[in-house]
Amino acid sequence: MEVKVLDFNGKDTGRKVELSDSVFAIEPNNHAVYLDVKQYLANQRQGTHKAKERAEVAGSTRKIKKQKGTGTARAGSAKNPLFKGGGTVFGPRPRSYSFKLNKNLKRLARKSAFSMKAKESNIIVLEDFKFETPNTKNFINVLKALELENKKSLFVLGDTNKNVYLSSRNLKASNVVSSLELSTYAILNANNLVLLESSLEIIEENLSK
Repeated sequence: MEVKVLDFNGKDTGRKVELSDSVFAIEPNNHAVYLDVKQYLANQRQGTHKAKERAEVAGSTRKIKKQKGTGTARAGSAKNPLFKGGGTVFGPRPRSYSFKLNKNLKRLARKSAFSMKAKESNIIVLEDFKFETPNTKNFINVLKALELENKKSLFVLGDTNKNVYLSSRNLKASNVVSSLELSTYAILNANNLVLLESSLEIIEENLSK
């Protein structure tokens, strides 16, 4: 699959790159994508929720009325879950929501996500560029040149570039990651995927194992 290479002004450089069919043109596995996205979202959960149960609520443990003869249900203490201010029955406890997936499945999920974007023609290959200093205005100019200023976009760098990252940090619709930080969720969450040339070799090498 051939894709033309653009410069950061959005103009055709006259060059083309070949995207590996084993990464960008496979039959997507929807279940693998589902599991990988589910794991990503689960890992974002703090799991610090907590409700006080009967033994943890402050209050007297005195039996509030006699067992029989009242005509109502028996009650042992004011901390009974049936009473206002009582404990919560089977309330949430702190826990981790994370779970494991094997590497091959996660690799398949990322390849499936790339193939979906390629099939939709939502992949742009951009020649490498750098900023001398962090400058949000310069990054916005790149987005405008690529006609992405009003779309959710994901820029994938071959290597960490602090100035490019800092230039994009204030923009809610744009995200910048290195090729080693890619996730299936990030790929699918963007309308357009912008791959810098230097990232292609790393992506294909990592996903072709």
